Amino acid sequence: MNLHEYQAKQLFAGYGIPVLPGKAASSPEEAVDVARELGGEEWVVKAQIYAGGRGKAGGVQRIKGLERLKETVARLLSEPLKTPQTGKKGLPVNTVLVERTATVARELYLGVLVDRSRERVTFIASDAGGMEIEEVAAESPEKIITIAVDPVVGLQPYQCRRVGFALQLEMDQIKVLTRIMSGLYRLFLEKDASLLEINPLSVTDTGELLALDAKMNVDDNALYRQQPLAALHDETQEDPRELEARRYGLNYVALDGSIGCMVNGAGLAMATMDLITLAGGEPANFLDVGGGTTADKVAEAFKLILSDHKVKAILVNIFGGIVRCDLIAEGVITAVKEVGIDIPVVVRLEGTNAEQGRRLLEESGLSIVPAQQLSEAARKVVQLAGGRL
Repeated sequence: MNLHEYQAKQLFAGYGIPVLPGKAASSPEEAVDVARELGGEEWVVKAQIYAGGRGKAGGVQRIKGLERLKETVARLLSEPLKTPQTGKKGLPVNTVLVERTATVARELYLGVLVDRSRERVTFIASDAGGMEIEEVAAESPEKIITIAVDPVVGLQPYQCRRVGFALQLEMDQIKVLTRIMSGLYRLFLEKDASLLEINPLSVTDTGELLALDAKMNVDDNALYRQQPLAALHDETQEDPRELEARRYGLNYVALDGSIGCMVNGAGLAMATMDLITLAGGEPANFLDVGGGTTADKVAEAFKLILSDHKVKAILVNIFGGIVRCDLIAEGVITAVKEVGIDIPVVVRLEGTNAEQGRRLLEESGLSIVPAQQLSEAARKVVQLAGGRL
């Protein structure tokens, strides 16, 4: 689960990480009140969305004067913000963050994540702050500093000093960096984060270290014990279909193609999408119905797929391990009758009682096309959707 920047910064401040004074506002008038409270004649206004690249899209602006501030906030709140990470539709801006300004001498990068290959919480730092860290890793890997934390002893001061020296900081700045890294580590563990990121971590003209930006992702699997954080979730930032899927225990991601996919298991879903593409089609979604597939789940999955009007055919690819294929076939038949599907449906079943399941589909009297091999199923659904073979 993502947090907005202003929410992440509130948490950062509580863990001793220095941030600029600022407050969130949801209207131009409220933004003016915040600016007056902060004082001064110049402020930074940041659109709050669940995506990066805001600065390049005009979502982060340095503003002089209250009248200009009011106009800028009104414009930001009036239309979706489109960045390279949001897609063509963009994301709605319901809130802006108004902050004081700072004079930046250097921009650094500092992040915390789980390195699964090392099985460690890992710090990543770079003196190339302000850039996408993926670009830095690809183009200048020597600029990436990586520190893995032993879970038994935790983050050690010498590791923070190593990062500070690599970033060419002064001794007083390294002491502050140590406090920042220690705060990030405690925040990461105590709030079940999956990612913390400060980009940029700025060195001001007076030598101060400040978190000018803040990104925080919380592990969805831990939200049951992080209820205050779960309550901060902004549903307007997500596709309504993905939210609906979550309510039924389905994993759904909308895509741009015309072939709906219903699969159990994330790996099998990825393979199914690959074979559809190889056959000349384009998947309309990623949809994992999970291992314990039921008729109710299948029906809801069909409804989700059909809510996308681009879908011209559906491929159901189920491996019957936990649930028998004949029961899955009965669920598909029931769901097709209930939902009233009027586009082609190709079903490939494999696993326990697969033969019985395929026979049930053939004898159902419905326009369901059974397939035995996945490659065959992909070719059939692409052909039925009007794509090439």
